[in-house]
Amino acid sequence: MNHDPIIEPSSLRDLANFHLLDVRDPQSFDEGHVANAVRVPIEVWEAAAKAEETSFESVDYWQDAISPLGLDPDVPWIVYDDGRMTEAARVWFILQFYGATAFILNGGLPSLREAGADVPTAVPASCGSAFIAKPASGQVGLIDREGLKTELGTNVQIFDARSAGEFDGKDLRRNARGGHLPGATLLPHAELLDGSFVRPTNELRSLLNQAGFEPGHHIVTHCDGGGRAALAAAAAVRAGYDDVRAYYLSFSDWAKDESCPIVR
Repeated sequence: MNHDPIIEPSSLRDLANFHLLDVRDPQSFDEGHVANAVRVPIEVWEAAAKAEETSFESVDYWQDAISPLGLDPDVPWIVYDDGRMTEAARVWFILQFYGATAFILNGGLPSLREAGADVPTAVPASCGSAFIAKPASGQVGLIDREGLKTELGTNVQIFDARSAGEFDGKDLRRNARGGHLPGATLLPHAELLDGSFVRPTNELRSLLNQAGFEPGHHIVTHCDGGGRAALAAAAAVRAGYDDVRAYYLSFSDWAKDESCPIVR
């Protein structure tokens, strides 16, 4: 059975050990972070995921990127951000894709600080790591542009986690074209959240059901650049869906290819 990728601060007490990963910017990390937290260079990882030579197909690159964190692969890795949840979800997606037992901390750093002494101290990182990257071994799979093109018109359910303006094509962001993929269903990532917290399982299941997603559907999430797609994928898994993939490069990748159809 799939485990819930979202973990509450109070649930950290139930873990024998865990690592904490901080995905905030360097200045925020230096100004204050949780004891024994390890900073993930998210700005480097985000750029690497979009570059052809360091894409997710480059297992050696990601092995060399993840291993220096010095985390024990037999201990859960808990990822937190500043409470927006999308950046933590981005890193969670990458880690789980390569086989790490990773979770997103619900509410981010603010929730962890509020819990205070009720949360045990994380295990410190070590100089070395026995982590071995095993692509496509996580709960959420990956699909690329060409793969998704071939699945259009089949039983795939496309979960568009962008805003209504982006979906309608009114907000182009930095894209030359705007609109949405054929057959896509809009469910903005903000609706998955209650403040800085991902909604409980029953609320997420109700939201997805109302949007037209049903148990057994093959779900592909996307946004414009990966973070919201990763959060949508985590929310879908939390809601009980077990066939979830993320189109991580998302709409910005789709829009630049004129052969990819877009609906306005």
